Amino acid sequence: MKDLHLDATAYTPEINLQVNGIISFVGKSYPENTFEFYTPIMKWLEDYFDGSTPEETVVNLELVYFNSSSAKLFFDFFDLLDEAKDEHSIVVHWIYDEENDSAQEAGEDFIEDFSDLTIKLIQK
Repeated sequence: MKDLHLDATAYTPEINLQVNGIISFVGKSYPENTFEFYTPIMKWLEDYFDGSTPEETVVNLELVYFNSSSAKLFFDFFDLLDEAKDEHSIVVHWIYDEENDSAQEAGEDFIEDFSDLTIKLIQK
């Protein structure tokens, strides 16, 4: 298994998926076809959690904006993490700018919806 890196575009975040246990999404997410864009990312994550993983996986999410179809995808993403949490140590950092109330609220919503995951709000 190899790392996966996608550069940010005007419509998609920078994505770094590293086999050493660091996963990050930084930027905006409103691709034209959300599920098509995220399919290889979700596949990589499924393969990652099915294989041998590091002691801890750290997920850094710094999403300044995402549309409703991305929000649906992120629910699938968190579902995948939730399913893996019993066999893998996973910590999610939801990173938001203090002036971005909607990003903070989205993080709070994910904490509420996925209460069994360790999700930490980090204000930058």
